[in-house]
Amino acid sequence: MAKVTTGTGDTGYTGLLGDQRVAKYDPRPDTFGTVDEATSALGLARAFTQDETARAVILHLQQDLYVLMAELATLPENQVAIGMAMTTDHVRWLEETEDRLKAEVVIPNKFIIPGDSLDGAALDLARTIIRRAERMTVRLLHDGVIANGETVRYLNRLSDVVFILARYLEAKQGGSTQASPAKP
Repeated sequence: MAKVTTGTGDTGYTGLLGDQRVAKYDPRPDTFGTVDEATSALGLARAFTQDETARAVILHLQQDLYVLMAELATLPENQVAIGMAMTTDHVRWLEETEDRLKAEVVIPNKFIIPGDSLDGAALDLARTIIRRAERMTVRLLHDGVIANGETVRYLNRLSDVVFILARYLEAKQGGSTQASPAKP
C-alpha cells in the first residue's frame, strides 16, 4: 500500500527530485503546484465530457503535464538522471492538435464568456490556471532557475489548445461558438 503521509513536509519544506529540500513557497514548488492545479482542472473537464476525441486529447495533455512537473521539480544537475523534459516534440504535438481542432470549429472574433457547457467551462478554468503557470514558469526561466525554454513554449501553446478544445465542445452542444461549415 502506498504511503501517502510521509510527515517530511510538516516543517514547511518539500523535496525536489534529487536530494534537495526547499521551502514549500519556493518558486519551484509554487510553479509545479500550479501545473498540478491545471492537471486537476483538465481532469474535471475530462470527467464531464462525453466526447471521445476531447477525452483522448485531455488525457494526453495531463500526461504531458506530469513530464513538465517532473522537469520543474528537478535541479539542473539531476535533469539527465530523471530524464523527463519538455521537448520540441511536445510543442509540435500541440500545434498539430490545434490545427486539427481548428478545422472542426470556427473560433468567433469576440470575447467568449465561459459557461456554455460543463466541459467547456472546466477547460476554460484549466486554461486560466495554465496561463498562471506559464507566467510563473517564465519567471523561473528569466531568473535562471530553469534553462529549458520549451517549458514556456509548451504552456503558451497549451493554453491555446485548451481554449480551442473548449470551443470545439461547446459548438457540438449548441453553445455560442459556431461549428465549421461542412467541407465539400
